[in-house]
Amino acid sequence: MSCGRMAGGALMETLCFSVPPALDGVTVQTFLRQHCGLSWRMVVKLKRVENGITADGVHCRTIDRLRAGQTVAVTMPADAVKIEGADMPLAVVFEDAHLMVVDKPPFLAVHPSAGKPEPTLANAVVGYFERAGTPLSFRPISRLDRNTSGLLPVAKSPHIAYALAHKIDKTYYALCCGELHGSGVVDAPIRVKEGCTITREVGAGGKESRTRYEALKTDGHITLLRLQPETGRTHQIRVHMAYLGHPLVGDTMYGTDETLPRHALHCAQLQFTHPVTGAAVTLSSPIPADMQTLIDTLEETV
Repeated sequence: MSCGRMAGGALMETLCFSVPPALDGVTVQTFLRQHCGLSWRMVVKLKRVENGITADGVHCRTIDRLRAGQTVAVTMPADAVKIEGADMPLAVVFEDAHLMVVDKPPFLAVHPSAGKPEPTLANAVVGYFERAGTPLSFRPISRLDRNTSGLLPVAKSPHIAYALAHKIDKTYYALCCGELHGSGVVDAPIRVKEGCTITREVGAGGKESRTRYEALKTDGHITLLRLQPETGRTHQIRVHMAYLGHPLVGDTMYGTDETLPRHALHCAQLQFTHPVTGAAVTLSSPIPADMQTLIDTLEETV
């Protein structure tokens, strides 16, 4: 469970954990790292917060040992907001005290970048937090390319970001060029293309990358795919489909098709276990109109 208190005008979240019988006698450090899922960096930061770690209301050290039934409370350091907020439309699909999930439209970058003054999803989220009276930093748990639409999870604290990292199952829908049937797994390493800073390619020395795909519908020229990336490399789905010889519709970085003014890729579903409540969470986002219009023209079911 969690609550919050103010310190210097900033909201400080306090998380409380009960020590189960199986962990009777473990050190505070072991309990926080292995049972509560706190990162080593966060444990170090908590040492610098006044009463950052307590057991039954009494300050404790990380080397102290705990008894079953005790309540350990950790008070997270106050957040430092480094991105300017903006009053922009924001589609919030899920929100509680610990995290939120937003539905990002295409043509909106997630992070600000040098030389590009356009507002971003980060500005929108920070502005949303400010208007709610809880100024927080922008901590996306995963990322989406500027022209990819769909669900993006955002943590409200470093602890939640760490606890959910690489623990969210994502399902995408995409339209690829050409006719594709059946299902399979692309298991091919991805690296930065020589001479480039953004473009990726499959090649020796790249990072391990795996993408599951299933063809759902095709007219012989365009195929609708359902995809589940098992790793989270930059441009992974786009690179893997181009590697198969079926680049995404509208993806001019990895192909030549210009049917759409953006690559046809949408993050449609997220599934994860809530790191605080333990509840199973499944969230969905409908396929956007530009992709759906093309899907409606595909007549043959694979």
